[in-house]
Amino acid sequence: MKKKLAVLAIGGNAVNKPGEKPTAENMFRNIQVTARFLAGMLKEDYDLVITHGNGPQVGNLLVQQDLAKETIPPFPIDVNDAQTQGSLGYAIAQMLGNELLKAQHFHPVCPVITQIVVDPNDPAFDHPTKPVGPFYAQEEAQSLHTQKGWVFVEDAGRGWRRVVPSPKPLDIVEVKAIKALLEAGILTIAAGGGGIPVERLEDGTLRGVEAVIDKDRASALLAAEIQADELIILTGVDQVCLDFGKPTQRALDKITVEEAKRLAAEGHFPKGSMGPKIEAAIDFVRQSGNPCLITSMEQLESALHGKTGTVVVP
Repeated sequence: MKKKLAVLAIGGNAVNKPGEKPTAENMFRNIQVTARFLAGMLKEDYDLVITHGNGPQVGNLLVQQDLAKETIPPFPIDVNDAQTQGSLGYAIAQMLGNELLKAQHFHPVCPVITQIVVDPNDPAFDHPTKPVGPFYAQEEAQSLHTQKGWVFVEDAGRGWRRVVPSPKPLDIVEVKAIKALLEAGILTIAAGGGGIPVERLEDGTLRGVEAVIDKDRASALLAAEIQADELIILTGVDQVCLDFGKPTQRALDKITVEEAKRLAAEGHFPKGSMGPKIEAAIDFVRQSGNPCLITSMEQLESALHGKTGTVVVP
């Protein structure tokens, strides 16, 4: 029987837990736990492309660079995206490879540094919303705005924080390489952190862009471009819920694209949490006609057997 091809999106908080010291040791320990779940999924006759978040990791890198800025100038965000793609891809590949070896189910695992094309005229560039990096005093934030043109917002009394655009992903530069790896039977890690945002110039060359692409939207694009049978988005809850956290909370087992669009328009899915995941699910299902599963990592096996999770269908 032919294996299902799935794009599996895991969050950056599966690498560094909230409130946990962001050390390499903690990163590897958390990824080892994640790798056990992924190894279990491979027994379910799936081929995988794994995507991952990098928000906490890029934020930590920006803090480090800010502390050392008098000695080494900070790198732009696209370069920091590439650095975290490399470090997280290395850790996921190593931990997953080790788990598969222990289970006598070894597959080669290959991370791919992935560039994703965005439109420099995307309206998101006029309205930066994605917070990144350290907190600054108001005076320093104003100075950086003058020097570098960075946009800052005040963040809940904690200080001023830089915000960057989050444009829509349009094309995946390395998609042919990813397909070739899949055809060779190699488990692939790609589009880490939403991919490295780049723009395509008139002569066809690429140039990095100061932006952050939403990881779930990039995962949906990747899943559509490689013709995946399923998109699986892992998050902190077992199912998508209406009235989340209220006495009237209700879990959704299955919803259609039209139902998802209506519920999103009614404001049921906040932009800072479930909203982007629902948008990504709608995009993938509408383009491919295949389902998207949203669930937690801990309940992944049960969700694959239809016992929990939320499935978005055509």
